[in-house]
Amino acid sequence: FALFQTVRHGFPYLPTALAFDPVQKILAIGTRTGAIRILGRPGVDCYCQHESGAAVLQLQFLINEGALVSACADDALHLWNLRQKRPAILHSLKFNRERITYCHLPFQSKWLYVGTERGNTHIVNIESFILSGYVIMWNKAIELSTKTHPGPVVHLSDSPRDEGKLLIGYENGTIVFWDLRSKRADLRAYYDEAIHSVAWHHEGKQFMCSHSDGSLTLWNLKSPNRPFQTTIPHGKVQRDGKKPESCKPILKVEYKTCKNSEPFVIFSGGLSYDKPCRRPSLTIMHGKAITVLEMDHPIVDFLTLCETPYPNEFQEPYAVVVLLEKDLIVVDLTQSNFPIFENPYPIDIHESPVTCTEYFADCPPDLIPVLYSVGAKHKKQGYSNKEWPISGGAWNLGAQTYPEIIITGHADGSVKFWDASAITLQMLYKLKTSKVFEKQKVGEGKATAEIVEEDPFAVQMMYWCPESRIFCVAGVSAYVIVYKFSKHEVNTEIASLEVRLQCEVEDIITPEPETNPPFPDASSQLPSLKSLSGSTNTVAGEGTMKDSIPCLSVKARPVRMPPGYQADLVIQLVWVDGEPPQQITSLAVNSAYGLVAFGNCNGLAVVDFMQKTVLLSMGTLDLYGSSDPYQRQPRSPRKSRQFAADNFCMRGLSNFYPDLTKRIRTSYQSLTELSDSPVSLELERCKSPTSVKGSRKLSLPTDLKTDL
Repeated sequence: FALFQTVRHGFPYLPTALAFDPVQKILAIGTRTGAIRILGRPGVDCYCQHESGAAVLQLQFLINEGALVSACADDALHLWNLRQKRPAILHSLKFNRERITYCHLPFQSKWLYVGTERGNTHIVNIESFILSGYVIMWNKAIELSTKTHPGPVVHLSDSPRDEGKLLIGYENGTIVFWDLRSKRADLRAYYDEAIHSVAWHHEGKQFMCSHSDGSLTLWNLKSPNRPFQTTIPHGKVQRDGKKPESCKPILKVEYKTCKNSEPFVIFSGGLSYDKPCRRPSLTIMHGKAITVLEMDHPIVDFLTLCETPYPNEFQEPYAVVVLLEKDLIVVDLTQSNFPIFENPYPIDIHESPVTCTEYFADCPPDLIPVLYSVGAKHKKQGYSNKEWPISGGAWNLGAQTYPEIIITGHADGSVKFWDASAITLQMLYKLKTSKVFEKQKVGEGKATAEIVEEDPFAVQMMYWCPESRIFCVAGVSAYVIVYKFSKHEVNTEIASLEVRLQCEVEDIITPEPETNPPFPDASSQLPSLKSLSGSTNTVAGEGTMKDSIPCLSVKARPVRMPPGYQADLVIQLVWVDGEPPQQITSLAVNSAYGLVAFGNCNGLAVVDFMQKTVLLSMGTLDLYGSSDPYQRQPRSPRKSRQFAADNFCMRGLSNFYPDLTKRIRTSYQSLTELSDSPVSLELERCKSPTSVKGSRKLSLPTDLKTDL
């Protein structure tokens, strides 16, 4: 028996690179941890890992050949074979003296061009995966035209008209058009702003550059002295006719032509500096129309998907794949409002951080369709009506399929049910547990600050019975919610219960009794008197002690609940004597008997969720005290020492016998020593109520040997 990883779900962690095969229609994503994720049609999902763990700088498909080149931060190139079931590295090539900055592999070419930090360009034979020996040295490329080093190579591309001509872009703004056959530069162009990317017009007569001042320059090969068009798309036009204001750098630009319409110019970055709070965005320029698509996360890379893999044909772009730090978005370019495609991959698992998971196999066969039917009603509108464009690869279910469900709990209180029967995950249903509570107003967040600083609705534990469909959630703010499944919408009030679980005063370790008295204030020298008189609900106000109030407020008004899981009961632990309730650490449910049990470091509670009543609320001291049902003692103490189990809810009683229970738990011998003087213990306790400060261990005695 051996554990074996079958599949990875979720979004690639810290993505760095993106590549697309336009013929096979598969996508590759590289990450900072050296992983590569290959995605095709829903269900086609493959994970590979570089042994070095070095970050992936760039990925290049050998288009329609089932192979992929990766360039890593440790200056190694790798050739992956994708034709086998588990992709593997065929060849590797390590650069020792130079750092790799940019790679380019032309369509149907056997030469891979590799640019370096020193400004040199090396050429690798893709079949043998060794250096050809042909190097375009930076000083030869720029000759004596400039006296300074041009910086690293930031762009390499072959001319769409002639694959024997290579366009080299250097960081400082120098562009060189190199003839590979004659080994000399056909032209050189200079611009006084740093270059970030270059894109060709399909005819090979013009190219566009993006720069660090937010400008786009369009160059003609016939007149390389200066760009024939310069624009700052998001720059404000000055009144006196001066050059528009500089903007943020345009990190990447793509220039794609259409047969029957204006070309598309798509770029990331380039926004105005005077709007610092604007989100990362992708700009699409089509003719005179400029559309800015704001993103939820920073843009790592983007690619325009075109109808043809040939660079010298009209490109006819139909979609843009945008890789964000925490998401993957595909924009439909064929519709004027640029809607996004609905993503079929389970990439939004970490939309809110996952805080707990549960896995269920061999679920009842009707469960997945039922969950999907109620979940489908919540789907968003406004997506593109076209098919997901990343549609390559093939997969089959295999013979051994059975219904599997994964449930994820999240930091924002949401719960997601996933169909895990196939290789990929499919979202079935989403539940928002925070909807049972009132929204916290600004400034009220301090109420739960003692338990959790942020995410007061984070899901900690879940229980699910697939047969009865009872679902139970324990949240970080010391509450348990019981859900029942219904196919019908209801409008009803949510029942709630409050449970008081507390730790005895003597159980609290107080290393500095002078500065931290064990009681809240000096006047309460005999806490047992207050406890015996019953608990009083004190409203937490300014300067008053919080007691018997929960951390969150359950909605008091009738709530509309759509078909699916509907809250049946909310159980909340309450504050005790100014102390917040401790987080719930265990949860168990018996759906046949209608019972839910939960506990924390202070005790245990059992609730009947059918009758909506608390059956048991027991402190930890009582659980492990003399009334512990699991203790088997050879001779039982006198009845005077056996306090009735019915009184366990009364906090004060346990104050009268802490010494007794302590000695019982310490050893069997101490039990015999106590046989004749229970009253003297109580008298001693009354004389000095603050003298008992010993810390309590919750474990059972180790030296109590009994025959069961």
